[in-house]
Amino acid sequence: MSMEYSKTQLYKNVKPYFLVIILQFGYAGMSIIGKYALNKGMSEHVFIAYQHAIAAVVIAPFAIVLDRKRTPKLTFCVFAKVALIALLGPVINQNLFYTGMKYTTASFARAMCNVIPAFSFAMAWILGLEKVYLRRLRGQAKVFGTMVTVVGALLMTLVRGPMFNLPWANGNAHQESTSAANKQDITKGALMILASSLSGSGFFILQVRV
Repeated sequence: MSMEYSKTQLYKNVKPYFLVIILQFGYAGMSIIGKYALNKGMSEHVFIAYQHAIAAVVIAPFAIVLDRKRTPKLTFCVFAKVALIALLGPVINQNLFYTGMKYTTASFARAMCNVIPAFSFAMAWILGLEKVYLRRLRGQAKVFGTMVTVVGALLMTLVRGPMFNLPWANGNAHQESTSAANKQDITKGALMILASSLSGSGFFILQVRV
């Protein structure tokens, strides 16, 4: 009985991390598809509108069926918070992210998004939602991890390494990507993605409050 309980408890503890890992694969796929669409000439604003319109159609039935009776009354205060969440997430975060990705690459843009946990941690700390005890190892690890994340983002923004010509890559595609890369403003795109990450952090923090 105790062994079965421990397995159930272990599953409950591991499940959130496993789902977050799956979510990262989804984000990576979304970035690749988005970059492909942008390279084909689609406007980033049109792409975002289509993306959220399809998401609303898919998710709305689940919200109506599963959460209809559990949803609290929609007051003006709640509506204002939801509107602010929509402004920070789908509007500011997504538009800056895909606009910045036009100047960079899908892998670069997704890697830069790793600063979102650092920004979220810093904002939660400032707002008093996160307690940090600097004398404890756990608190020191949080601060050190945040600093490493920010430094890594700065290195990706300021340092440009050589381009690797992988053996399975198409030669013509490589030449096209090289000529396109010469036209890209990496710094401008990185700053846009950093700004989108900051907005995304506020998006997550406000969701907790709501």
